[in-house]
Parts: sequence; structure tokens; C-alpha cells
Amino acid sequence: MWGFLKRPIVVTADINLSLVALTGMGLLSRLWRLTYPRAVVFDEVYYGQYISFYMKRIFFLDDSGPPLGHMVLALGGYLGGFDGHFLWNRIGAEYSSNVPVWSLRLLPALAGALSVPMAYQIVLELHFSHCAAIGAALLMLIENALITQSRLMLLESVLIFFNLLAVLSYLKFFNCQKHSPFSLSWWFWLTLTGVACSCAVGIKYMGMFTYVLMLAVAAVHAWHLIGDQTLSNVGADVQCCMRQACVGQMGMSQGVCVFCHLLARAVALLVIPVVLYLLFFYVHLILLFRSGPHDQIMSSAFQASLEGGLARITQGQPLEVAFGSQVTLRNVFGKPVPCWLHSHQDTYPMIYENGRGSSHQQQVTCYPFKDVNNWWIVKDPGRHQLVVSSPPRPVRHGDMVQLVHGMTTRSLNTHDVAAPLSPHSQEVSCYIDYNISMPAQNLWRLEIVNRGSDTDVWKTILSEVRFVHVNTSAVLKLSGAHLPDWGYRQLEIVGEKLSRGYHESMVWNVEEHRYGASQEQRERERELHSPAQVDVSRNLSFMARFLELQWRMLALRSDDSEHKYSSSPLEWVTLDTNIAYWLHPRTSAQIHLLGNIVIWISGSLALAIYALLSSWYLLRRRRNIHDLPQDAWLRWVLAGALCAGGWAVNYLPFFLMEKTLFLYHYLPALTFQILLLPVVLQHISDHLCRSQLQRSVFSALVVAWYSSACHVSHTLRPLTYGDKSLSPHELKALCWKDSWDILIRKH
Repeated sequence: MWGFLKRPIVVTADINLSLVALTGMGLLSRLWRLTYPRAVVFDEVYYGQYISFYMKRIFFLDDSGPPLGHMVLALGGYLGGFDGHFLWNRIGAEYSSNVPVWSLRLLPALAGALSVPMAYQIVLELHFSHCAAIGAALLMLIENALITQSRLMLLESVLIFFNLLAVLSYLKFFNCQKHSPFSLSWWFWLTLTGVACSCAVGIKYMGMFTYVLMLAVAAVHAWHLIGDQTLSNVGADVQCCMRQACVGQMGMSQGVCVFCHLLARAVALLVIPVVLYLLFFYVHLILLFRSGPHDQIMSSAFQASLEGGLARITQGQPLEVAFGSQVTLRNVFGKPVPCWLHSHQDTYPMIYENGRGSSHQQQVTCYPFKDVNNWWIVKDPGRHQLVVSSPPRPVRHGDMVQLVHGMTTRSLNTHDVAAPLSPHSQEVSCYIDYNISMPAQNLWRLEIVNRGSDTDVWKTILSEVRFVHVNTSAVLKLSGAHLPDWGYRQLEIVGEKLSRGYHESMVWNVEEHRYGASQEQRERERELHSPAQVDVSRNLSFMARFLELQWRMLALRSDDSEHKYSSSPLEWVTLDTNIAYWLHPRTSAQIHLLGNIVIWISGSLALAIYALLSSWYLLRRRRNIHDLPQDAWLRWVLAGALCAGGWAVNYLPFFLMEKTLFLYHYLPALTFQILLLPVVLQHISDHLCRSQLQRSVFSALVVAWYSSACHVSHTLRPLTYGDKSLSPHELKALCWKDSWDILIRKH
């Protein structure tokens, strides 16, 4: 029993020293003097605000992408003990002592460093030579723009890391498929592919491009798998198949059914990414539970689910709206700004600037601030009372109501008079009896848009309602136009006569609510001026919050005004643009996002050569002329699908985007070009150089080319790290293109 003690226990390990060395060099290049400069650099001013919100648990909304990227940066701040107290108000501001700069920049730097050995492994998994793999890693190592972007509190390096991890994991899974399907390593790499794809999408929406590429490649391989006669038919016994899969035998590909293969891929590449994506938002919403400056963009129900803010105001409110209730009505559309149905003593002008006449009735507008004039009383048309009876009579879908303005006691009215700024719609007013032939038309039918049945009760915050005018069938609507000075630049409210179906501008919800208790106007005014006090947050599920937040992120449009350093996709390929990230306040030291021009141009040439060679091979194969052995051809096609395809899906969509674009948007596409470069070079050496002499000459040219790339990287180093002050003459010497904006101080 104890015989094993008589022999030494020996553990052997295969250590790839090349991989270790590349990892070490990657870490050194990205982590060296990481805290320099100790000042806000370019978009750190943007991401830093969100990190502070995370530290303070304050809700925010950002349309740039899902929350995982922000949470990664916030994790660095948390590990460094950052308390969130720093004013991120301008580029170049010096960080205070409480800001852990090294910790905040650490995770992007680690992601950038690990991308170097990952490039090495990807080329090896594509079954190209060790030399080609080393070349890809070294190109990633010395590329200046990748170094710059990795060393700052930015997200591109993290996105690139997960893009490459998805490609590497899929290649390892694909290679396992050939000899050990359904083994532990097979499951691990397949699952990791889905996890990496989900994380890439969770960092930035740009990650969706690589995810779609991986799904396309996996779909093609699955299609070939269906035609593999060595596997059992799709209709084979699924139970037997799953039993075999659970056993996990090594050489089991003969007995595994196609169904199991397809199911495994569907779960790993579709189900797991969706679950993880939801998990990112779940953690995001759990962390950010406090009210913040972005609340008003969200619905009232969402706001009420946050601690403080509206939740504090609405705590203790009655849930069901009754006849006699005092309410404020918020427009669900919230554009151009969130606003509440409002009225005041002023009337519409007798004659508008264009000569049209009005009813001269009391103005009704939408006001973007909380105000006592936002309060309305829900009145039963058949009774005079403006208080809630005992017991309260709830208002239901389809009921007729009058909306009485709380401070002026005039009823919401519309009639066949053109609205001030929207002549195709009806004017909405509060009715004033002028003793002329214009009777009140103040009956409205309540429609609960999100009702479960036709007997649903109107609920505070939760119900989304429309008000349909009984006499004219017009719908109460926010037009979004700003009234002139006579309307105090408030937003126009109209009666939409020609309803074109559902639109959020016609939908309202009760935000603040209380049961009116005073029939006397003076006492009621005091009641309306006092602060309002069922907590409805428990009724808003995670999925409801997720769907609303996701929709707001996709629908929100940030300021797309032209930026000094914005650029077009055509300028990226030839590196005709750069971005000045930081300038030392006293010296000429500066940091620029500026790529290694040798690598960028070489990558574009490699892409062109790959396209031309592939077209030539396809034409000849059509004539049944096979220039490449079958295994070399399949290797060439797979490399092109992942590398050239990765470049295409991460670059071409930007031509369709209507947003402000910057050079750093090209970096994910650039990494795929870098992977393609050594693949093309090895292919030329192995298949196009016919003699040993040609191979030797070509190898010498490759060495010279790589030496020039190293020289350019070293020359641009002061602008990459910003740790050296250059003279005006030296800075001018670095302006290799007239379009480059190198900052030169005038002394």
C-alpha cells in the first residue's frame, strides 16, 4: 500500500520559453512607468467619471457600450482603494494623491501585454511555423499605437484581448475536434470561446463584429460536420449520444451523433453568451443602486427603483389612482428632454406671429422641471368633488375623466383650433369660460397601454396611459417643439387628430401621487405645495430594468459634433491621422496615438496580397489545378477567414456609422492584420519561392523589413511613452506626414 513512497514523485512540465519570454516583454512594454503621466490623458476624463460613479454606487447611463468595460476599469479602482472623489473635468488635470493611477491603468495594461503571447499562440494553432508565430507576437509587441492605448485607462486593449481570446479558444477547440471531441479540453475551449465572445460584446458593442465572425466560422464548420459520414445521422438515438458524451472517451468521434455536436455549439456559442450578457447588466444594476444625474432619462418606474431621488419622493404613495387623486404626469417619450404636463395662468396670444388666431385659452405645456403647476386632479365628470371618497374609487381602463389643473382649477381641454406650432394638430388648453360660443370640451377617455386586461386599474408609475379626447378622438401628445418666449420656451402639447398608431410621445405615467383630502381651493394649494410622500420598486423586475436600460443605451444619441481629432475610416488604413493625447504643462513631452507606419502599411499590403493570391488559387482550382496541397489550402483558407475576415468585420462597418470616429476605432482591425502578416510572409517563402536562393534572399528582406519596423518603433517611442522632452527641431522631424498634428510649443 505504501509502495509509492519507495519511489520519488516526479512532476514534468513542458515550458515554452519563447512564450514566457514574449509574455515578459509584453508586460515590460506595457507596465513600465505606468503611473506616468500622473495626469488625465484624453478619454480618461470620460471613463474616469463612470469609475467614480461605481465607487459611489450612483446610477449612470452611457451609450458607448454595455457595462462590462466600465466595471473592469472600476475593478482597478476598487483594488487600489479609490474612493471616487476626483473631479474629472479636463484633460491634463493632475491626479490628486487619493487616485491610484497605477491600479486604474493596470487591467488595460495587462490585457495589452497578454495580447502579445496570445498572437503567438493563435498563429501556432493555425499550424504555421514557430518563426511566423514569433513574428506575429513581436509585431504586436512593438506596435506603437497598441502600446499607447494599453498603458492608459481606456478599453480598446481589453476589447482586443477578448477578441484574440475568442479566436484562440475556437482554434484550440477546432483542433481538439479532430482527435478528442467531447473531451474535457474540448468542452473547456468551446465554452471559453462563448465566454470570450460575450465579454468582447460586454466591453463595447464593437465586440459584436468579432462575435459574428466566430459564429460564421463555427456555422461553416458545423455545416461540414453535418456532411461527415463518419458521424451517426441527425436522427440517431439522442439518449445514447448524450450517454457517450458524458463518458468522454478519447476516440469516440465514430459514435457521436451530429445532434450532440450542434447542441454543444448552440449552448456554448449562443446560450452562454446571452446568459453572461444578462449577468453583466445584473451586476451593473446591483452595484449602481443610488439615484444620480442620469435618472431623468429613465422611466419613472426605473427611477423609483433607485435609492434616493424619485424613490424618496414616491415612498408611501398610493399605488392605485382614484377619482380625486392629485397626480403629476410625466411623458414617457422624454424627448427632447424629460418633462411633465404643466399649465399656468398665462394664455395663448390672440394672434400668432404668422397671423393665425388662437382660442386665447390658458396655456398647457410640458415643463422639464418639477413644479407645483405640474399637479393635476383626476375628476369624476359626474361629480363636483375634487377629493378622494372613502373608500377610494379607482380609475380603470376606459373610464371617462376630467383633468383639473391643481393651482388654477381649470380643466384640460382641446378643440378644433390649430396648435401654436403644429397647425395640423389641435390646440390643448385649460378651459376659460369667456361667455362666447366656445363650450368646454374637457372629457377624456383613459387608455392603459400596458394593461393585462380591459379591467386594469390605473397604477402609479407602473401604468402607461393615453388620454383620448371624447369629442374629437384626438390623443394628448408631446410635439417636442419649443414654444416662443410667450410660452417661456416650454414644450408644446397638442391633440393629435390623425393618430398614426402607438408612439411614446402620446403616453404618460403618474410619477407623484397622493389622495386629495381638501375641497377648499386655498387648503388644496397648501396641500400641493407640501412635499408628497406604496413603494413600487419591488414591482419592477430585473428583466424590465434590463430591457429599458438596453433600449435607452441603443436609442440614446451622444453629441456627434465634429471633434478636432475625429477622422474617417479611409484615413486609418494609411495612417493619415493621429490623436494628441497629452501635453506636459511645462515641457514639450507629449503622448500621441500614432501607429508604426511600417506595420500599418505592411498590414494593408499583406491583406491585398492575400486577396490576390486567394483569387488566383480559386480560379485555378476551378480549372482543377491545385497549386497547394489540400492541408496547406485548408490552413490558408482558415487563416484568411479569421485574420482577413477579422479585419473586414472590424473595419468595414464603420463606413455605415453616423457617429464621430477616431483612430483608436481601427485598432481591433489592425490586430487581425498583424496576425495575417507573418502568415502571408511564410506562405510566400514556402510556396512562391522556388529555390533555396530565393528563400534566402526573401528571408533577408524580411529581416530588413522587421528591422525597419523596430527602428520606427524606437524613433516614435518619445511620443508613445511621453517621457522625453524633444526640441522643436526633433518634433518637426517626426512629422512624417503633413496631416500629423505634432504639438510644438512656441517659446
